[in-house]
Amino acid sequence: MAQIEIKLPKMGESVTEATITNWLKSVGDKVNLDEPLVEVATDKVDNELPSEVEGVLIKQLFDKDQVAQVGDVIAIISTDGDGGSVAEDPKSEVTTNETSNQIKEIAEKAEQLIEPVSISKNSSTGKFYSPLVRSIAEKENISSSELDSIKGTGQDGRVTKNDILAYIPNRGSLSPKAAEVTIQKTTEATPKVESTSSKLGGNVVAGIKEPVININPGDEIMEMDRMRKLISDHMVMSVHVSAHVTSYVEADVTNIVNWRNRVKKDFMKREGENITFTPIFMEAIAKAIKDFPMINVSVSGSKIIVRKDINLGMAAALPSGNLIVPVIKNADRLNLVGLTKEVNSLANRARENKLKPEEIQGGTYTVTNVGTFGNVMGTPIINQPQVAILALGAIRKTPSVIETPEGDFIGIRHKMYLSHSYDHRVVDGALGGKFVRRVADYLEQFDINREL
Repeated sequence: MAQIEIKLPKMGESVTEATITNWLKSVGDKVNLDEPLVEVATDKVDNELPSEVEGVLIKQLFDKDQVAQVGDVIAIISTDGDGGSVAEDPKSEVTTNETSNQIKEIAEKAEQLIEPVSISKNSSTGKFYSPLVRSIAEKENISSSELDSIKGTGQDGRVTKNDILAYIPNRGSLSPKAAEVTIQKTTEATPKVESTSSKLGGNVVAGIKEPVININPGDEIMEMDRMRKLISDHMVMSVHVSAHVTSYVEADVTNIVNWRNRVKKDFMKREGENITFTPIFMEAIAKAIKDFPMINVSVSGSKIIVRKDINLGMAAALPSGNLIVPVIKNADRLNLVGLTKEVNSLANRARENKLKPEEIQGGTYTVTNVGTFGNVMGTPIINQPQVAILALGAIRKTPSVIETPEGDFIGIRHKMYLSHSYDHRVVDGALGGKFVRRVADYLEQFDINREL
């Protein structure tokens, strides 16, 4: 019987693993060539993996929500179509049974050795413990001697509820003296906090304190989905890594608004799609990056990596409310029509969850359009490992002073704010400010008579 191993393929640069989110075929189902077999999720994008052969699925080697490494065999398909099962190694089965029995015996012995902790209200050292503190200690299996080692902050050195709750997260990982310092700092903080350590971007960020949340009647508790957790970690990591500064510039985009209104119908007839403001903004940003290449860099330790390519990421909101950043590769080499087609294609496939992993990788500078939601400006967080990000505000009609040879007068102009956040480790205020001013200059100097 011919059995084909289906392996997790490489899905882009830097992607080494994926989570099995849903099996689209069950064991015993017939599978056609290129028919979707399984849904997987990486830290970049969700994907459907098609079957490489036609046959019958006879084994799934990973369950839903399990993580597989690139190259791992995730399924086996029989091309004979008889749905036969995979031969099992009897030696392996015996070994597995023996291991299970050993684990069971060890667990039973461990249970016999562990005795329930009982805490007296008065310890051998004369300390008094309240019923609440004793209850917490017994629940967490904290012995009397261990409880005695906790330095109390209550009256006469009593151990309070806050003392023991602050001690538990660090239990076993700190020396008694270090634990004592942690307890003192925690109980002095306002509001009440608990110590956490989060692994972000490969570095353990210790000492981050999160508030203890009280659940009120009627409150709804929602678990973050996988993408929201990734976004959360990425944003916290970015703020921790980069020294964020934001500069603001107001740009007069009246020429762009009037030009687009004049050409959009003809563009739709000729190209079969809409021309929005986004590709026009992307064109100006790409030009400004060529003028100021030190905006297009990354930081690695004490080294600055100057990027050769200008790959513009455009943050896009998904129907789920989450965020994804598809990338326009070599944006400076595309004309306005090419940019328009690329922007529309990436935006549409982002909404349909059909982006490929390589289409959200390799960005060197990111643009986010907060004006889509009616916001006039923002303070965007840098998309690591980049060093800058530009937020585009809403375009609004505003009264403005217009200077002419005949004198000044008040007129209605279309204006918007550009908010430029940058990493002050490598981008000083002069460079960050000049760059966003140059973007505004390109927008304001847009040729109203431009031909497509």
